[in-house]
Amino acid sequence: MVRKIGSGEHHVLCLHGWFGSAEGWGFWPEVADQAHYTWWFPEMRGYGERKSETGAFTMKEYAADALVLADAEGIDRFSILGHSMGGKAGAALLAQAGPERVRALAGISPVPPPPTQLDADGEKLFFGAPERDENRRAIIDFTTGGRYGAGWLDDMVAFSRQASTVAAFTGAVHSWVRDDYLADVGNPQVPVAVIVGEHDPALSAEVMRQSWLQFCANAELIELAACGHYAMYEVPVVLATVVERFLADK
Repeated sequence: MVRKIGSGEHHVLCLHGWFGSAEGWGFWPEVADQAHYTWWFPEMRGYGERKSETGAFTMKEYAADALVLADAEGIDRFSILGHSMGGKAGAALLAQAGPERVRALAGISPVPPPPTQLDADGEKLFFGAPERDENRRAIIDFTTGGRYGAGWLDDMVAFSRQASTVAAFTGAVHSWVRDDYLADVGNPQVPVAVIVGEHDPALSAEVMRQSWLQFCANAELIELAACGHYAMYEVPVVLATVVERFLADK
């Protein structure tokens, strides 16, 4: 079963983040333009309806599976929308599919293609998250600027726990932190938008300037006010607007 929303001519493959799943896009799908776009939500192995599946749990595998979906559905050309680790998987998908198939790439707080540099505390926090809910909660709280109440944070942790296996969650973090896809991506000429929240200190506008904007020739940075790492939950209407404006003429 594949989650699909809309019936528009412009197909978009939406790659979920580490704490997400095909169903983990917050309120944004409810307000997305379904007349002009068809939004597809591939599931990473070990997540959601694919929890029983095994694999390498890497961003390259995630991208390859999304490309299999596009081929199976007869989608010749498409854009990519990736959240967080889905941004790194989106870069891998661009490298695999090539510019002849990819119309544009939009990342929401996207992890860059090179390895992510973490200090000792960061390594302990992120690599401890598969087994420890308190780590998951601390990550969500930190990346949204410590601005939200306990109820939402606890719900996000609970969703992430039930939406993925420990093996998949573990493999995913090792891949998005350790893997280096920069050489695979090269210097893409397709339009790229990196969308960040002003309250996300981990994947901030400055991080985007030092990464994505350095190696993407046709990239633009969009910073959203009043949100952190999870724009699809925090400011869904604003997110829908900026994504659709970016994709409109691609």
